[in-house]
Amino acid sequence: MNEDHKENQAINATINWLKDVVIGLGLCPFAARPLKEEKIRFICCEEEHPKFILQQLDYELDYLERHPKEIETTVFILTEALVDFQEYLDMLMLAEQILVQKKLEGIFQIASFHPDYQFGGEAADDVSHYTNRSPYPIFHLLREDSLTVAIDSHPDTAQIPERNIALLQEMGIQKIKQLWSAFDRQ
Repeated sequence: MNEDHKENQAINATINWLKDVVIGLGLCPFAARPLKEEKIRFICCEEEHPKFILQQLDYELDYLERHPKEIETTVFILTEALVDFQEYLDMLMLAEQILVQKKLEGIFQIASFHPDYQFGGEAADDVSHYTNRSPYPIFHLLREDSLTVAIDSHPDTAQIPERNIALLQEMGIQKIKQLWSAFDRQ
């Protein structure tokens, strides 16, 4: 499969997941507006070596800094690397260190999504994991100020995680797996 096709496939799967799951199920009440306004940048990282992944992530943070009006958030999609969830978490820690080194804490934050996402302390088959499951490993680079505005405009953000888990429990694991199967890698 050529690289352009692989990149398009990853971006399309991620956008469809965003539309059908994140926005469609209402898992994130803040996602619809920037998607509609085309202020989400979808970037594929085909690198496999941690050093090169971090370099590309560093570049994306610089890009976000330079384009505050055009781009609100970047969805950084890893197409080849970090399929192992523990390796992904290790890389997430390194990615967060970049924020510290660049003095970007409080300006940006990284939300984490992975096909095998699992919250610590939860049973492996708990439906709650699906609130952070995505078609590919993703680092979602968010502007803190945009997040603050969104949170301030929402009536009760503290209830979002509980509401999401309750919704997924009501759907049941079979329906969830069926929905997520539409985004599986080909």
